[in-house]
Amino acid sequence: MITICEVGPRDGLQNEREILPPETRAELVDRLAAAGLSVVEAVSFVSAERVPQMAGAEEVVGAIERRDGTVYAGLALNEKGYDRLREADLGEVRFALAATESFSMRNANASVEEAAAAAEVVLARAREDGLRATITVSVAFGCPFEGRVDPGVVVELAKRLSAADDVVLADTIGVATPGQVKRLIEDSGASGFHGHNTRNTGFANAYAALEGGVTTLDSSIGGLGGCPFAPKATGNVATEDLVYMLEGDGTETGVDLDALIAISEWLESVLGRPLEGQLYRAGVFPSA
Repeated sequence: MITICEVGPRDGLQNEREILPPETRAELVDRLAAAGLSVVEAVSFVSAERVPQMAGAEEVVGAIERRDGTVYAGLALNEKGYDRLREADLGEVRFALAATESFSMRNANASVEEAAAAAEVVLARAREDGLRATITVSVAFGCPFEGRVDPGVVVELAKRLSAADDVVLADTIGVATPGQVKRLIEDSGASGFHGHNTRNTGFANAYAALEGGVTTLDSSIGGLGGCPFAPKATGNVATEDLVYMLEGDGTETGVDLDALIAISEWLESVLGRPLEGQLYRAGVFPSA
């Protein structure tokens, strides 16, 4: 069985113009957990001034109706973010660092070395606190400011931080192709992949990541997503579309596909616009 980490409440909503109130974001988390997603990235502990869509993280966490069997995770970029996550009593920290200096400074206001050192500290603290820890290496395949990324840099970061429960390689701006994904997953030993469908290669890349040996795939309900600090970065791979592909090909996910479709329909009404995902509009095949 493959583990799908749902990032819609965080990576999905952080790029929306409309700022949803904490209670609506908590409802989204609850609906996703009820659909059988075993890991939900619920919030981001970052500056509300820089990412106003993620303001009120503690309020969101406080409003969640926690379910047994679901790991509720939060994003952190530094120790301050980890302190907030720990106080909120979440079960997993997802620490993100970039593979390029330009993106690292814009996203975390830190050099790659500073971010990697902070990641090591957070990993050690999470181990002491009994929390799961995931490291995500962003712009692992291409950077909006520096172009193609040296695979050796990504491999070095992944090896350095391999003490994490999962190391995820992120195609943050959706420039990777399947062969590149499979090779870098194999070379780095990464256990997860986070893909964006910006250039319509996201699903092929996710499949290639599976062939490369990953056990975790990130996705976002309705295909929501993008990065405020990455020009032209558009939505993530849509969770319901990904589950349809995987289940149809015989890979178990443990997720209720009909429930996912219903969530996207609800979210479309909440946001007041069509979502990027396709399955919730086309329907499953064969239909009931």
